[in-house]
Amino acid sequence: MSRKEFQNPILSGFYPDPSVCRVGEDYYLVTSTFAYYPGVPIFHSKDLVHWNQIGNVLTRPAQLPLAKTRVSQGIFAPTIREHNGIFYMITTNVSGGGNFLVTATDPAGEWSDPFFLEGAHGIDPSLYFEGDKCYYHGTREKENGAYYGDNEIYLQELDLKEMKLVGERHIIWHCALKNAVWPEGPHIYKKGDWYYLWISEGGTGHEHAVTVARSKTLTGYYEGNKCNPILTHRHLGKDYPIVNVGHCDLVETQNGEWWIVLLASRPYGGRFRNLGRETFLVPVSWESEWPVINYGIGLVRETEPFPNLPETPTKMQTSFDFREISKIPMNMMHLRNPITKDYKLESNGLKMRLNKNPITELADVSYLCIRQQHKSFHVQTQMLFTPATENENAGLVILQDHLHNYQFVLTKKNDETILRIVKCKKDKTEIRIEKPVPNSEGIHLKISAHEQDLTFYYSLDGKTFTPILEDTANFLNTDTAGGFVGNTMGLYATSNGEDSKNHATFTSIKYEEA
Repeated sequence: MSRKEFQNPILSGFYPDPSVCRVGEDYYLVTSTFAYYPGVPIFHSKDLVHWNQIGNVLTRPAQLPLAKTRVSQGIFAPTIREHNGIFYMITTNVSGGGNFLVTATDPAGEWSDPFFLEGAHGIDPSLYFEGDKCYYHGTREKENGAYYGDNEIYLQELDLKEMKLVGERHIIWHCALKNAVWPEGPHIYKKGDWYYLWISEGGTGHEHAVTVARSKTLTGYYEGNKCNPILTHRHLGKDYPIVNVGHCDLVETQNGEWWIVLLASRPYGGRFRNLGRETFLVPVSWESEWPVINYGIGLVRETEPFPNLPETPTKMQTSFDFREISKIPMNMMHLRNPITKDYKLESNGLKMRLNKNPITELADVSYLCIRQQHKSFHVQTQMLFTPATENENAGLVILQDHLHNYQFVLTKKNDETILRIVKCKKDKTEIRIEKPVPNSEGIHLKISAHEQDLTFYYSLDGKTFTPILEDTANFLNTDTAGGFVGNTMGLYATSNGEDSKNHATFTSIKYEEA
């Protein structure tokens, strides 16, 4: 009898660089968040397929300073491990101090203040535990690299009492293929008599690939698998439905199965990756003491046989009525560090003060968002807002970065209340439409996407929606903007450079697949 299948990705939308660990029958997973706050969502699962977010690892500005950080800076590639009842999350803040780790006895939090590791150069740190010792391994540029991206993997003991690197530093690997760029994302595992070093190389774009080496001793010599790369989609063409696969982490279930979580993207409407890099799950087997990914197939597929684990269905909530909750949902995010007093949950909704910084500035902004998780979707809100000046705007934003976004806002012009849609595309900011509307405090705004086609709607009663603009989303992606993130969308309020005591109140945000 064939096993039930599950659908990939297991986390859809902007959930890149996954790392996983098992504690008994429980699985925990983290992903990168870059310049979004709080940082590093943490998920729990019993079956590796259905994940429930139980918290965020970095929830305090002292853990995650993000001032003036570009969207694709900030937190890179976290690793989660558990040892002797303590959880460790190690990562890089590329714009705020480098490599650090935090600890917790409860993975739901709170987590400790960061321990920054002096001398831990480079990015993508990971931890390997053996006996009473812990070993740091990461990637860094070679001192005399022959080309850009000529990196190396190094290993050094980490004293967890002093939280510092000690002893000799060992260069254990470069890359599997000749002149490969950016060997990164290293993880070490022990199976049988062998230590296995898994990395990715080729960069996180189309040429991404997973390679593996092994050694009988932790510090090497590591020999590469003659079948490297053991996973890549770069030979399948840029129009393949799943691209840029890599950055994996390996886990063995309590039933003896092996799986990897990894990142990949699903382009649509052309070679556009609006969803960013998502988290996928793929089976692993072993042959001749080497791993084989998806035996007989060698690819990441949209469906796979379900793990031999008890199914525990769960569904991530993406719609919220702010009148019915007491705290901001853990899967909503701010861009950079928020001014927390500017967000208040009251009986009539979420009250957001107008920040003087617009979304186009590298600064703290009033923006509370969710991730785009589907190729086609609807997102809408009801907003109570009376603009006092022409500089005051509030409404919905769909964002790739500060230079690539749409702002669908209520504002004021010539003593009229108007709806305005602003399109920001690199160095060009364009008002696409302005439409006078009744001075109603209960306006509903809606954005619908059918793949790359966007339609903007408004309603005064929440029942009859009027379309006011059709446009394209095909520039809201990393292929156009550069960087590493997927799109977010959410609630926005600004006074565009003015000091203002005004606020907008949002009763809800609703998101669903179209």
